[in-house]
Amino acid sequence: METNFEDFFRDRLRFLRNERSISAREMSLVLGQNESYINKIETGQRSVSMDAFFRICDFLNVSPEVFFSPQIQNTKIQDAEILSSFRKLSPTQLAHILAIVTDMAK
Repeated sequence: METNFEDFFRDRLRFLRNERSISAREMSLVLGQNESYINKIETGQRSVSMDAFFRICDFLNVSPEVFFSPQIQNTKIQDAEILSSFRKLSPTQLAHILAIVTDMAK
């Protein structure tokens, strides 16, 4: 029986691929697979190994964390770079940035 997790995975893959305007065929071929590889994953006809998942994340330029974070909707390169940079900051530095962003959002 299929779980909601599997639906989420397929939907998230499709979302991230479409966000980058990449066809399923093109992505499949760039990953070194047959032309229907990604389509079969997105339609539930094929599952993904951990190795394949990490290659997909690399291709999409997202971390596994970002892949599984549905609240992160804009995942293009600059956002991934920003998130990566934030992870390098100290808690104090993050608190300062949060205060600045909160003030700017008012």
